[in-house]
Amino acid sequence: MSDDVPFDRSLPQFTDRSEALSRRVRRVMAANAGPFTFTGTCSYIVGEGRVAIIDPGPADDGHLAALLGAVAGERVEAILVTHTHRDHSSLVPALKQATGAPTYGAGPHRMARPLHLGEANLLDAAADHAFQPDIILADGDVVSAPGWDLTALATPGHCANHLAFALDGDEVLFSGDHVMAWSTTIVAPPDGAMGDYMASLQKLVGRPEARYYPGHGNPVMEPQRFLRGLIHHRRMREGAILKALAQGSAAIPAIVAKVYVGLAPALVGAASLNTLAHLEDLVGRGLVATEGAPSIAGTYSLAGGASARVRSSSRKPATRRALAPKS
Repeated sequence: MSDDVPFDRSLPQFTDRSEALSRRVRRVMAANAGPFTFTGTCSYIVGEGRVAIIDPGPADDGHLAALLGAVAGERVEAILVTHTHRDHSSLVPALKQATGAPTYGAGPHRMARPLHLGEANLLDAAADHAFQPDIILADGDVVSAPGWDLTALATPGHCANHLAFALDGDEVLFSGDHVMAWSTTIVAPPDGAMGDYMASLQKLVGRPEARYYPGHGNPVMEPQRFLRGLIHHRRMREGAILKALAQGSAAIPAIVAKVYVGLAPALVGAASLNTLAHLEDLVGRGLVATEGAPSIAGTYSLAGGASARVRSSSRKPATRRALAPKS
């Protein structure tokens, strides 16, 4: 991790218990703590009486019981999924069966790019290939019920079908794994793409939300400051990779050893995939060269005249399409 981002790792270990975060938002944290889930996946309940549930979480009977207990006497109007990693979406079938609520997401799991010849997806086991939303959301679509409106924002990068959801009127964004207070986000090809991730960070810059509720960890309390820190962090990481390659051609293990000094052995695999994501982006921008398609086993060198640059986003503002949950 880097000290240029003000991380917050202070979340208490309260699992499978409903906590009120505001008048319209409750959190129930699953008991699936781990190196990539922190103290557990955060499921969110939005509204009162007629509610939405965002990111049901892992397929766990205890977490299902906690969610159903938290909404007892209320009507679940919609189940929304930020992205199709199992720790966020695999409880959907059981929750849908119990509530009858329609499901919303950006579509089934998909990769940011096709597999190269001979390449294996090292994170395939984490993907929820069974999830198929009842309603596919596009950027700017609005899911509505009495008391709340949630606007979908396409934020690919960590996962190709990643969405964030803005709670209209509350200046709140449910940011999934795109922006988290406790850690930087893993961007791992072929599921994720660094160019998409950077563009999605830039997309949030200047938005009005004053608080982010992420998929893991505490709320992000100063999101614009935090976004600037994340963008700077990635630019510095990119610069460190280019500096390492300025010393000569290298494979990813050698680059990781130079760039992630003192990294815990358990995190080397994740750092290698993050490095591959940076290298894919750098190759695509003509700053780094490799033989054939970028791969985890490739050897990389600076392209002629390479220098650190970061692609900025010029995407058009989202259009809004209102979607009311089924009665």
